[in-house]
Amino acid sequence: MTLATLLLKPGEADRLVAGHPWVYANSILRTTRAVADGELVQVKDHRQRLIGSGFYNSHSKILVRLLDRERIEPDRAFFRERLSAALAHRKRWLPGVTSFRVVNAESDFLSGLIVDQYEDVLVVQFTALGMDQRKSIIVDVLHELIAPRAILERSITTHRRLDEGLPNVQGTLAGESVTSVSVKLNGLSFETDLEAGHKTGLYLDQQTNYAAVAELARNANEVLDCFSFLGGFAIHAAKAGAKRVLALDQSAEAVAAATRNAVANGVGDRVTCETTNVFDWLKAKTTVGPNEKLIPRYDLIILDPPSFTRTRAAVGDALRGYKEIHLRALKLLKPGGVLATFCCSHHVDRVLFEDVVLAAATDTRHTLRRVASYSQSPDHPIIPAIPETEYLKGFAYELVR
Repeated sequence: MTLATLLLKPGEADRLVAGHPWVYANSILRTTRAVADGELVQVKDHRQRLIGSGFYNSHSKILVRLLDRERIEPDRAFFRERLSAALAHRKRWLPGVTSFRVVNAESDFLSGLIVDQYEDVLVVQFTALGMDQRKSIIVDVLHELIAPRAILERSITTHRRLDEGLPNVQGTLAGESVTSVSVKLNGLSFETDLEAGHKTGLYLDQQTNYAAVAELARNANEVLDCFSFLGGFAIHAAKAGAKRVLALDQSAEAVAAATRNAVANGVGDRVTCETTNVFDWLKAKTTVGPNEKLIPRYDLIILDPPSFTRTRAAVGDALRGYKEIHLRALKLLKPGGVLATFCCSHHVDRVLFEDVVLAAATDTRHTLRRVASYSQSPDHPIIPAIPETEYLKGFAYELVR
């Protein structure tokens, strides 16, 4: 069957030619025939030059998700080649790692597909119609390439339901039923709930940063880990040599799991996990009376909050939230101590995030020296032509004075 062609309006091709895979409805001049949702189409500029081919969905803000610059056949051979390439990238840049993101959607030229490997279990997430319609092919290829004990689906996102017209789905696609697994990160073990954990289970994108920040904790007496979740930074810090670590999170379930993880990794005597609203805790610890003086006590403070904004319109509120936690944290940090801080919203870029940190330092009359910069682990590749693929950024600062 001949592919339907979507012709772009003049001036709409540049971003796509540069490598961005999203074609929006308002970019389309005309379509050569009626198109079924989920169908493969080709996209051309207004001069009939081929831009690429991809999956169409009239229900989505993203009308077409391009898969390739050429015409392709999205069959088993195509998915085997793409998934094999994704695996090869991980083996090259994260050799020996047993838990990692296998496919990171646009980063691996498979828009609408996420695949995470937790030891011998795969968790998949189909966030777009075109991928969802080819679920059986993708699962079959994953089973061939990786031979996991189980393949679970956690296609539960607001975007899937509202923008793609798909119901949320969760269950076992292949193999045995698995609800949790002990995940190895940098030689440490983390109990992970595959049914109710964040994202598809835990934050694999911080794997390399856990080890890097732990190096800053080697000689620390007191470490504060805010928004700790399963205790990733806290347990790595204690294992590296920190004498006392306090981990804070508002989820009682996460705190209980972090406590168990600390014990399992032999640092239960040095890691204390507390259920609390981190904003309220920081405010309480930095509020003093008129004749009182705040004595900072922490050698290392880690801030790794969830995204404060899912939309560009809410960036202003997010920046105020980021500034608030940095103002409070800097008041608790000893001179010579280190602040390691992260932002996981792609709407707040690296420059804007650092501006917020420095504004907080100015307001607290502190001078910071940047000692490290961080990004997402290599299993979450960044394609510069697709800004949305770069979302996690972080810095470490020494408090000079």
